[in-house]
Amino acid sequence: MEITQVLLSAQSSDGQIRTVAEANLKQFQEQNLPLFLLSLSVELSSEQKPPESRRLAGIILKNSLDAKDAVRKEELTQKWVSVDASIKAKIKESWLQTLGSSVSEARHTSSQVIAKVASIEIPRCEWLDLIGRLLKNMTQPDAPAPLKQATLEALGYVCEEVCPQDLEQDQVNAVLTAVVQGMNQMEHSSEVRLAAVKALYNALDFAQTNFENEVERNFIMKIVCETAMSKELEIRQAALECLVSVASTYYEYLEPYMQSLFDLTANAVRVDEETVALQAIEFWSSICDEEIQIQEEIGEDGGSSSPHSNFIKQALPVLVPLMLETLLKQEDQDQEDGVWNLSMAGGTCLGLVARTVGDAIVPLVMPFVENNVTKSDWRSHEAATFAFGLILEGPSIEKLAPLVHAGLEFLLNAMNHQNSHVKDTTAWTLGRIFEFLHSASSEYPILTTTNLPRIVSVLLESIRDAPNVAEKVCGAIYFLAQGYEDDGSNSSMLTPYLGDIVSALLSTADRTDTNNVRLRSSAYETLNEIVRCSSIPETSNMIAHLLHEIMTRLSKTLELQIVSSEDREKQSDLQALLCGVIQVILQKLSYSNETKSIIFQSADQMMILFLQVFACRSSTVHEEAMLAIGALAYATGPEFANCMQEFYKYLEMGLQNFEEYQVCSISVGVVGDICRALDEKVLPFCDGIMSQLLKDLSSPMLHRSVKPPIFSCFGDIALAISEHFEKYIPFVIPMLQGAAELCYQLDVNDDDMREYGNQLRQGIFEAYSGILQGFKSSKSALMFPYASPLLKFIEAVVMDKNRDEEVTKAAVAVMGDLADTLGSNTKVLFKDVTFHMDLFGECFRSDNDQLKETATWAQGMIRRVLVS
Repeated sequence: MEITQVLLSAQSSDGQIRTVAEANLKQFQEQNLPLFLLSLSVELSSEQKPPESRRLAGIILKNSLDAKDAVRKEELTQKWVSVDASIKAKIKESWLQTLGSSVSEARHTSSQVIAKVASIEIPRCEWLDLIGRLLKNMTQPDAPAPLKQATLEALGYVCEEVCPQDLEQDQVNAVLTAVVQGMNQMEHSSEVRLAAVKALYNALDFAQTNFENEVERNFIMKIVCETAMSKELEIRQAALECLVSVASTYYEYLEPYMQSLFDLTANAVRVDEETVALQAIEFWSSICDEEIQIQEEIGEDGGSSSPHSNFIKQALPVLVPLMLETLLKQEDQDQEDGVWNLSMAGGTCLGLVARTVGDAIVPLVMPFVENNVTKSDWRSHEAATFAFGLILEGPSIEKLAPLVHAGLEFLLNAMNHQNSHVKDTTAWTLGRIFEFLHSASSEYPILTTTNLPRIVSVLLESIRDAPNVAEKVCGAIYFLAQGYEDDGSNSSMLTPYLGDIVSALLSTADRTDTNNVRLRSSAYETLNEIVRCSSIPETSNMIAHLLHEIMTRLSKTLELQIVSSEDREKQSDLQALLCGVIQVILQKLSYSNETKSIIFQSADQMMILFLQVFACRSSTVHEEAMLAIGALAYATGPEFANCMQEFYKYLEMGLQNFEEYQVCSISVGVVGDICRALDEKVLPFCDGIMSQLLKDLSSPMLHRSVKPPIFSCFGDIALAISEHFEKYIPFVIPMLQGAAELCYQLDVNDDDMREYGNQLRQGIFEAYSGILQGFKSSKSALMFPYASPLLKFIEAVVMDKNRDEEVTKAAVAVMGDLADTLGSNTKVLFKDVTFHMDLFGECFRSDNDQLKETATWAQGMIRRVLVS
């Protein structure tokens, strides 16, 4: 095949020619992948070929080696691994040659594909000479600048793609040497220096040993700081990005450099271009993040793996004024744009500083607030209000409460300011006051019977303001309601105002003067919080009226005229929000038998609405409608059986929805809700449900996150139908044992995999617990053959220090269920092991009361067996 012509034809404006060419490329790829990859690589490397064909060859190469989807990525990796070694060598050689191309795009693509293959081969101890070959490009005399630039780019990408442990320290040292040399001011090409700085950014994770060595660390820091003062804007920005990464990766080594770093970053914030100034601010935000984390670790267990250098506390007198200066550099843009600018970055940093040092920030910020808040220009007023709002998280309520009481009336009056920016920030600040300082049970109450009427009045007036202001007001009402959630008395202080607040929120959700979809969403989310935090039974009538109103609104969405995809999206978003409100109302009314009657009156009508919503075929709506149906099943209990026949086909569709796996996951959760509601009445539907759940588990297409809930769901089903679960045991137990084996193979160094392993183990234990409890009264002997392997699995999990408390609780519970269900049959099993004694000791030392309670019960069950 003459691949050049096919690649050019694949970019033809003639659709027919393009289709034929794309089909030819696909056929070539499927019939002879090695030759296909070699042909593309030769095309990419050839200086005689047209730029267009080389560009497409590069794109196809990248897509043939890498994918975002994990399953597809692994598939492509295996295909590359299976290519003959001699052909792979030719392909890789052509990429290395392309690094010297005169066409920048070809060099760039080549550096990317080199890194993609390095990520496959270096962990397998293949392509061992790659780093050496790349470094040779940097050391050869008179190496052209484009070659050095592309080589540094390739080295950077390789460091981004592979793990630090996959490179020898000698190789790391050589890479860092080449990169630092590339950053040197003696290097005349700014493109080479920029590539070097970016490569260093990617290589920093590899430099642990180098940072431990004072001489090497000093050299790296000196070069980075010098580079941060380069005359080229892009290089300064990239160097400061490196310093941000250093702040979070090597915090413990920074002390000797902090004065220089402050001078460097302060200068960048005050006089440099915004892109550089933003990185300078980000440096201090990263230092805050590190110190907050260290303080949290010290708070949790009295110690931390990192030393606490208190850089922020030491820098406070100069750092706070620097950040306050940035607050006055607002851009006069539409607030809804949410553009990240100097004022926003400085504000974020100031908020982090407040969280880091607490009360110490207040006397440094309040003079700025007092000096600026009464000035006539909007920038000063807005900056002062913003500064006050920023320091509300961190300092103690004792320190802040008097300031809030003194300034509250001023803030409320500012909601009438002529400038929208001032009103927006004031509403946001009121929201922060309610979020961090307001609690009905606080000894320093922010809200009183005296000021609450005024506050509510201002909020209900301001919610009619411009959309961006109204959205912040919704947030303020949200936290206002939340603060009364723990109110010990039956009737909250807020209860008399709830009717007016609900009406205002419903009107806000209906506003037609705005395209701000966030406002409608915010109004409904706030409505949910009002319902969730309201006092029952005082508000039950209001909630009943609200349920009727929301059902009416949901019914009206079914009549909307849909003439475009945009109409369909708006309908789906609205239906999802309304289903979400119904779910929260159902959960609230389910708390007491007195209010459950409200649900029963509307249950049939609600179910009809949900089924009509399912017909609209939108995954967002399906998720919310499924959750609402789960809440309805929980509330109506056995009565939900009347709805099952109609609902079952939609439930089955949800369980089959691999593509939109969140819908599948929620559908699995709803099966659990239905089992708990119906008990044995779910039996007629179990064959279909179990068949689909087993198919889901067997499918490589289904997202892994859905699989642990499926195991838990087996436990729910077994508990509901008890002895009738027997026929599923030959299918379910092998699945549970296979999943237990998988747990041993997961990479515990990967945070995501560690979390997934915990979810999987919890799901397995919950499945066994449900099955054991379900069989307890009549079929307990069925589980005896599986008792010993289960106990061995529990022991292996207990030995693993990466398990979380939920896994521990599930493991303890299943041990108790094993002893409770199988009784004296397990005596010999428990007599031969002792690990459970240490586990119980660990549980009793925990602060988790539920864990202690479960352990006490399980220990009693095992003791009963051992003395029988």
